[in-house]
Amino acid sequence: MSTTDDQVRGMISQRAADWFVANRAGMTPEQRQSFTDWLKTSPVHVQEYLAIAVIGRDLREACTVSARSIEALIERARNEEDSTVETLWPGNATTASIRYSRGWKFAAVALSVAMLVVSGLVIFRNFDVTSTASVPDVVTTLHYQTAHGTQQSYVLTDNSVVHLNTDSDVTIRYSPTQRTVSLNSGEAVFEVTHESARPFQVTAKSAQIIDLGTKFDVRLNEVATVVTVMEGRVEVRSSSAAEPRGNGLQLTPGQQVSVTDGGLPFAPVAVDAERATAWLHRQISFDREPLERVASEINRYASRSIEITTPELKGLRVSGIFTTDDTSAFVAFLRSLDGVQVEETATQILVFKRGDRKGIR
Repeated sequence: MSTTDDQVRGMISQRAADWFVANRAGMTPEQRQSFTDWLKTSPVHVQEYLAIAVIGRDLREACTVSARSIEALIERARNEEDSTVETLWPGNATTASIRYSRGWKFAAVALSVAMLVVSGLVIFRNFDVTSTASVPDVVTTLHYQTAHGTQQSYVLTDNSVVHLNTDSDVTIRYSPTQRTVSLNSGEAVFEVTHESARPFQVTAKSAQIIDLGTKFDVRLNEVATVVTVMEGRVEVRSSSAAEPRGNGLQLTPGQQVSVTDGGLPFAPVAVDAERATAWLHRQISFDREPLERVASEINRYASRSIEITTPELKGLRVSGIFTTDDTSAFVAFLRSLDGVQVEETATQILVFKRGDRKGIR
């Protein structure tokens, strides 16, 4: 398995152990429903839970062997009539030797069992709780990030999927009662497996996005957090002090909202969600967008930055579909525009009006 697969399997195993402890302590109806939802999500969840349950049962049975029983086994081994011995390393009278009897083989096994039981007690203590104990809030934390020009997808323990765009960074925290994600930079699409008793929440700057069973995109830019819904619904709230507590906007497919430090807008706007998330297919789609904005999007993936040195070209409206990993195709498109000239250096792609050399370095 890959490193990511190992991490996911480890998180599932940890979650199964948490549920095992919770079941022994006793769960509320809401927690029981959440547990049932978790089991139904994947056969792997069932396998891991059953494995933990078997370990717990075996350790409980092992721990019923009393110390007196072990001592009796050892005494029986000592009193065996067969005392034949073998010299493993023969030597002279001044050389230490080690002798081993078949009778003491039995005692060694008994001692090994005793050690196993002691170890079992230590391990089992992690699972053993009293009927009055509360459900533990064990938190599993993961951190994922992508480099410039790269994209990556991650499957979480609840079968939710996180797609990270270029230059993105997320921190994911899962507990038996909560699922929280912090988008620290960049952009991500979340495909969420809904769990009624364990909400999925994304925090990005001053925006809080609460999943209501959906697929949505969250992007951080210099001035705002942009949320676009592709499927289902989300509720978007602002943590800004200027926003009345409890206020929020519900978004449905094809709607988008930009959250700033000043709070939420009055209402979401209608957008083409497929175009807004074309990066999932390694594409960038524009319809009469200013060239400056298009160049800025290409720069999110390009190894050499595109710089428009003639101010009047920045507002030039262009349309097209470009791939995120093929800057040369975009450069060829620029060269095809009337009156536009492109000059490439080792670190930059300079775009200017034909015949205008001002500002060219």
